[in-house]
Amino acid sequence: MNLKKSFIENNSIRLGLSADTWEKAVELAVQPLIDSGAATRRYYDAIIASTEKYGPYYILMPGMAMPHAEAGDGVNRDSFALITLKEPVTFSDGKEVSVLLTLAATTPAIHTSVAIPQIIALFELENSIGRLVACQTPEEVLEMVEESKSSPYLEGFDLED
Repeated sequence: MNLKKSFIENNSIRLGLSADTWEKAVELAVQPLIDSGAATRRYYDAIIASTEKYGPYYILMPGMAMPHAEAGDGVNRDSFALITLKEPVTFSDGKEVSVLLTLAATTPAIHTSVAIPQIIALFELENSIGRLVACQTPEEVLEMVEESKSSPYLEGFDLED
């Protein structure tokens, strides 16, 4: 699963959105995948239920969350979506997030073997959160994804598919 290709195929980058609550932010983050048919509303419900049970386990770094739930639950195909918020939302643990990168996976192996290295590569870029929030167009986000392909985390990956 190629991050850039998924963003393009699912038309799943939304920038400068507003959300009053973390639940609304997660809904906005999943909606592009629902719109494209990659996931269903059930996937959003699964993320909310999982967050209420386990807390916001998917906040990976200050300012960034990767909402996801159990693989396959409401997921039709492996995909990613990315949203940025004008103002951060605060999760139940007090952490603020302004970039949400949703992962919808059909199998657990997708999380670790394919998705996580690409996400690490993107977010290890210098000032990645600030740069993503400043993006005005999906093309600017795609340029950052392209830039991240030189990361050592992606050595041995064929991301050209």
